[in-house]
Amino acid sequence: MTAYSLRARLLALWFLLLASAAATAYLMFGFYSQSTAVQVAQAEVAVNRACREIIDRYAALARRSEGGIARARLGPTVAAALDLYPGIEGGVWSAVEGPVAYAYPTYEGTGPKTDLPEAERDSIAGVNAQALRVDHAVSLRRPSRTQVLLIQGCPLHGPEAGLTAWTMGRAHVNDGPAYTRFLAGLGFLAVTVLGSAAFLGWFLYGFSGRIARLEAALAAPRPDGEDLPHLDPTGERELDRLVDTLNAAGGRLREARARVVAAERLAAVGRLAASIAHEIRNPIAAMRLKAENALVSGDPARATVALESVLGQIARVDHLLRDLLNLTQARTLNRAPTDIAALLADCARLHEDLASARAVRIAIAAESLPRGDRPQIDGPQIARALDNLLLNALQHTPPGGRVRLAAERVTVDGAVRLHLRVSDTGSGIDPAIRTGLFEPFVTGRPDGTGLGLAIVREIALAHRGAVRLIDGEPETTFVLDLPWRPS
Repeated sequence: MTAYSLRARLLALWFLLLASAAATAYLMFGFYSQSTAVQVAQAEVAVNRACREIIDRYAALARRSEGGIARARLGPTVAAALDLYPGIEGGVWSAVEGPVAYAYPTYEGTGPKTDLPEAERDSIAGVNAQALRVDHAVSLRRPSRTQVLLIQGCPLHGPEAGLTAWTMGRAHVNDGPAYTRFLAGLGFLAVTVLGSAAFLGWFLYGFSGRIARLEAALAAPRPDGEDLPHLDPTGERELDRLVDTLNAAGGRLREARARVVAAERLAAVGRLAASIAHEIRNPIAAMRLKAENALVSGDPARATVALESVLGQIARVDHLLRDLLNLTQARTLNRAPTDIAALLADCARLHEDLASARAVRIAIAAESLPRGDRPQIDGPQIARALDNLLLNALQHTPPGGRVRLAAERVTVDGAVRLHLRVSDTGSGIDPAIRTGLFEPFVTGRPDGTGLGLAIVREIALAHRGAVRLIDGEPETTFVLDLPWRPS
């Protein structure tokens, strides 16, 4: 199932809003156009009826005037006919004399309008001439930006030839209350759409920024042991509820981790105490047996051998206790830029005699390290860890074998790391002890204490690194994985 982000959904909502606004504007324009068409049609009907009204009144006047119609009577006749049609003006036109009568009884000016409109004179003359020529009514429609001019000419049949009646009206299409309402509606629609777009854009920008800050805070490197950082409020109520939930979950997780660590420490202390008791009990038992035998025998020579044995067991216990102190003591690091190639060479030099005695060759590989950039580590402590690993490798390598010390700079998940490798051509690690290889008192040698690799692990952890046995290698390989610089 496809999951869509909130940003995509809000963008889809914005596009739907835009589409609905466009459709609404289209419908408003259609309704307005339809209303203006109706206005034009109504005005055209009024102009036609007014022209027929003049024809009818002229015919009635002609029937009453047997000797001819006086020009003075045409004006009142036209005025009486047009008085029924507001906004319509008209008159009588002679093909020879031009305008012979004019009236605009519904004119809304300061006084009665008696002058023929000069701007439309040519149009009026043309319509009347055409109506006289074809002997039936002729209409003219002349649109402009704000109105449509409507003129109709109608031939008059009576005692005088060459006369036509004409009427003229105007339909206001882009003016007046309807046009104002149309513009107001479009303006309100534009403001709401633009306002909605601006609001959604502002919301998306702010929301995306807050989400990005949360992602950066969650993805930022954190100190060891901290699973979730403490997140600051975003100012967005819904996101802040999530932030509060994450902070509470982080607190519970830290508490649970602390309880687990405490339980692990108690368990480790119990195992360590049992192992220490076992390791010390054996030499004490041996010393007691030697001392009792010497006392019973009364032989001075046997007493001397017994004392020497006791001293050997005391040295064993002392060595064990020193290793325990090194394992458990707090390690204060003195980091400094360290020449790794020289460090490896010094470690190999310290064990040359043992390697020669066992016919084992020690090889060093540190050529790939950059010369101008040195890692910041505690050199003496790392040297001690390498000593333990190297001694362990020499003791497990058969004559004619090889132990290899190598160093390389690698990048893991964007972080620069130092890898120190100690590998040997020995028989490998007993599978029975692989799972607890770095635990105290776990060893594969009868004469070993099992503390060497545990000390190596503690030194690596103090550097915020790790030590591990690499699986799948042709040689037994241990790797010290350390940060190139402290974070």
